Amino acid sequence: MAQVKLQGPCKAPLELQVQATLKANADPKQLSADIEWLIVNYIDRFTLSGGGIFDGQESINTDGIHVARSSNVNITDCVIGTGDDCISIGDELEQLHITRVTCGPGHGISVGSLGKTPGEKPVVGVYVKNCTFINTDNGVRVKTWPASHQGVVTDLHYEDIIVQNVTNPIVIDQVYCPYNQCNKDLPSQVKISKVSIKNVRGTSRTQDAVLLLCSKGVPCEGVEIGDIDIAYNGKEGPAKSRCENVKPTFVGKQNPPVCAGAQSA
Repeated sequence: MAQVKLQGPCKAPLELQVQATLKANADPKQLSADIEWLIVNYIDRFTLSGGGIFDGQESINTDGIHVARSSNVNITDCVIGTGDDCISIGDELEQLHITRVTCGPGHGISVGSLGKTPGEKPVVGVYVKNCTFINTDNGVRVKTWPASHQGVVTDLHYEDIIVQNVTNPIVIDQVYCPYNQCNKDLPSQVKISKVSIKNVRGTSRTQDAVLLLCSKGVPCEGVEIGDIDIAYNGKEGPAKSRCENVKPTFVGKQNPPVCAGAQSA
């Protein structure tokens, strides 16, 4: 199948219903490496619906859905298995609601990576609720580059999340640096604030159930942790958390204990 682009502007609402299975080329080399398989640009009041399937044929390093430079977006009732992020969230995004999404395999639902490009605009208002992660590398994740340009991520809310055998269920990673392509000694300049994480339960594939690794240059602010119940049954010991440059407040109980010594609400 050829790559597809739907591009506006359009004068009226547009709905695309997919009832069948759409298959990408089984050979990734047959697709242009720098262009998405299906892209929607410059369209207001767009709806993609139906019980169909987008089959990437196990494309590696490929996001299921990438959304950026958009506002008032709803992603609901989807099952996503992919080689990279199930849902990837880029800059200049306002009011994204992700509800009843099952992710796996994949790298989770990720804000970022951010900060690598100058002039990135803020991410404001991301709501992830009633989602399930099965055998993924991450659950809910925010990632920014060290030695980065300035940026803003604020008003992120994660609630009623189930994780099953997830490597890193909860991650804020402000030293994201794959393949050592950056200087980790210089802090990220992307400011993360107003984050709530509530009612996350299930199992972790590693001891690191909660990682809140914020920037030493612009520490995270306004982080609230609600009820957390994540178990790890490996031989190394119980599940644990790691926290840097963040002082969360807490509601309810946390298993494992998160950021020991921080303030309780």
